[in-house]
Amino acid sequence: MLIVMGGLPATGKTTLARLLARRTGGVHLRIDTIEQAIVRSGLARPPLGPVGYFVGYALAEEHLGQGLTVIAESVNPLPATRDAWRDVGVAAGVPVAEVEVVCSDHAEHRDRVTSRSVDISDLRLPEWQEVVEREYEPWHRKRIVIDTAGCTPEESLAALVHRIAQALA
Repeated sequence: MLIVMGGLPATGKTTLARLLARRTGGVHLRIDTIEQAIVRSGLARPPLGPVGYFVGYALAEEHLGQGLTVIAESVNPLPATRDAWRDVGVAAGVPVAEVEVVCSDHAEHRDRVTSRSVDISDLRLPEWQEVVEREYEPWHRKRIVIDTAGCTPEESLAALVHRIAQALA
């Protein structure tokens, strides 16, 4: 299956995607990792536009074709990117679960943004004002919403696994 995870920076997407990949044996595709590798190659500078997403779509298609579960994780801010991820899953003939990760507690979200550490070499993390002002269009279709505010990563993972199972039933 294809699990597409989106949401603003520091809501918990990467943490959840990693935990879910470990639990399911799935492949975690992180657009930040792809984009930073492209930047390090010297072929492009940020902002990269859609290039990281297109590489992600191609990798997801390949992994799904091998029968693997793919957890695609990115901000996924626009209907066009959301549609493209879904199209990859549909073309591969696999179920697609779309997940929006949010942190409804603004103070907690701000604290996460300002206190987290970089886990990708040379990646510049956004500051709070950049997160607040970031282009992020509302979702206009059914999706799983996981609110990580006040929850441990394990609690959020349990909620996500439960909701995905419900969606597939």
